[in-house]
Amino acid sequence: MTATIQTLEPIERPPTTMGSRLDGELLEVSMGPQHPSTHGVFRMNVALEGEIVRKLKPVFGYLHRNHEKIGENTSYLGSMPYTDRLDYFCSMTNNWAYALSVEKLAGIEVPERAEYLRVILAELTRLQNHVSLLGFLLNDMGAWGTPLMYAFREREKILDLFESLSGSRMMCDYMRFGGCRCDTPPGWMERAKKVVDVFPRFLDEFEKLILSNEVVIARTQEVGKLSPELAVNAGITGPMLRACGVNYDVRKVDGYGFYPRFKFRVPLGDHGDTYDRLMMRVLEMRESIGILKQAFEQIPAGPVMNPKVKIRAFRPPVGEAYGRIEAPKGELGFYLISDGGTNPYRYRVRPPSFINLTVLEDLCLGHTVADVMVILGSVDIVMGEVDR
Repeated sequence: MTATIQTLEPIERPPTTMGSRLDGELLEVSMGPQHPSTHGVFRMNVALEGEIVRKLKPVFGYLHRNHEKIGENTSYLGSMPYTDRLDYFCSMTNNWAYALSVEKLAGIEVPERAEYLRVILAELTRLQNHVSLLGFLLNDMGAWGTPLMYAFREREKILDLFESLSGSRMMCDYMRFGGCRCDTPPGWMERAKKVVDVFPRFLDEFEKLILSNEVVIARTQEVGKLSPELAVNAGITGPMLRACGVNYDVRKVDGYGFYPRFKFRVPLGDHGDTYDRLMMRVLEMRESIGILKQAFEQIPAGPVMNPKVKIRAFRPPVGEAYGRIEAPKGELGFYLISDGGTNPYRYRVRPPSFINLTVLEDLCLGHTVADVMVILGSVDIVMGEVDR
């Protein structure tokens, strides 16, 4: 079952051919590197005709940390904390994707309670990622401070839950091959339920702010459109793909974890523009709330770790495996090759931010330079994942 975004009538925008050349030449502008607290150390080389974008080249690599080569020279368990640093907003889902790959490689089963905990933590991660994206996107439009602080107020509640569970707010290092590092402390589940129960009120207010704001509508509708054909051919995944109307969600396609046990819809957009990408996050958060409520009701007692797994002397059999999940930004996958040793022979990450960024020029051509930052914000990238 799918949910479709109901869009308003688009506001007429000036033709994208306006603007004049400077002495018959394009003006080349280097935008960035951006500060890490915004979209990360990322630069764009833009060629402008007046204010209109005629060429755009993403420039990245400023945050390269050799993640994959480090993974080939450290133990399987030793790589788990490094996954936290990929998408530093979403360490729980990073952990899960890597753990899933190793479990496929070694044929490890996960206890039922641990599978439920993974779903709960993944959907809480989706909530705090998407709400942060909305705050940052409005901030990029010039709504300085207030929307972002409202968004971060809700994010803090979820990070408090992560800290009380794992000991860290952002770099959680919580999941293990065969389960989770520890069970929830007393009262944690009740506090998580309260956070989820009050989240819809905030979401209603934030959605009303978006839908009733003429500036937001004018800056997002018919801006940065992405066709379904280009999205599929470019390997785009996640909310950005579904905003184009392509019904593809790894939670439904692969049914990993215990997602087949939960009822939830896959929201779809109609136009693939910035407005649809913005609203896609709102609709996905509503579905995440539904999944969380079901998981809270169904989660059983029991162990959170497979006792047969010897993590310290971990040597998976010779072979290869690819594990993937529906991370908040799209498909996050890890490809591992084992030669029977204590560390992977080959370690490769499939990061959604990097792949989704490859169509940035297609989204920006013909729009104004002011639109570029809004379009970039709607893609939802994090440079730790782009550069690795």
